Amino acid sequence: MLGIIGAMDEEVSKLKAMLSDTKVTKKAGMEFYEGKLHEKPVVIVKSGIGKVNAAICAQILADIFKVDAIINTGIAGSLNDKIDIGDIVLSKDALQHDMDTSAFGDPVGVIPRMDVSSFPGDEKLISLAEQCCREVLPQINTFVGRVVSGDQFISDKTKKQWLTDTFQGYCTEMEGAAVAHAAYLNGIPFLIIRAISDKADDSAAGMDYPTFEAMAIENSVKLLAAMVEKGSF
Repeated sequence: MLGIIGAMDEEVSKLKAMLSDTKVTKKAGMEFYEGKLHEKPVVIVKSGIGKVNAAICAQILADIFKVDAIINTGIAGSLNDKIDIGDIVLSKDALQHDMDTSAFGDPVGVIPRMDVSSFPGDEKLISLAEQCCREVLPQINTFVGRVVSGDQFISDKTKKQWLTDTFQGYCTEMEGAAVAHAAYLNGIPFLIIRAISDKADDSAAGMDYPTFEAMAIENSVKLLAAMVEKGSF
């Protein structure tokens, strides 16, 4: 079974509407929609915003639903001028940019007393996503790179540049690395998929952000539906 996590209603509502044989399980204030999408067993859930919500959600998918893979879908801000609004970033790996024990000599982003701080996305899921992007979203570009996550909405151009310089991030958001962290600890293959809703400048503060957000979510929904149809979960 495939677990699909989105932080907001907008990111999962259309996928939920596509389910058949739906069963809803409530746990930790979240509603887990279990059913079939393109005749494949899936469970779709809105985690809520932020790393703690995302990690709790991923752990429930591991413990209760015994998922075989986790995909975290959503929107993000670009950290690269080449990555435009509506484009897709697939997680080569994911890292928490607000993990900071530099006072003890650790580089920013390193998780103390863990061997891994950047969690690699599953290569088979990346390959499947790239194929599906070419087929259902040929009008946009797809990038494989680092997703950096923190409990901050980043719209400031200077902070975005710091994230690029420090972590070589492709995009920034608020949940992906926490899902990746939980999936890694549970030995579950995962992929973070991010549709870009604002550019690598100060455009997140602009009046058109809701329009860009809606377009980005539409792209991610098309991609997820195609991946479920073509994949083996």
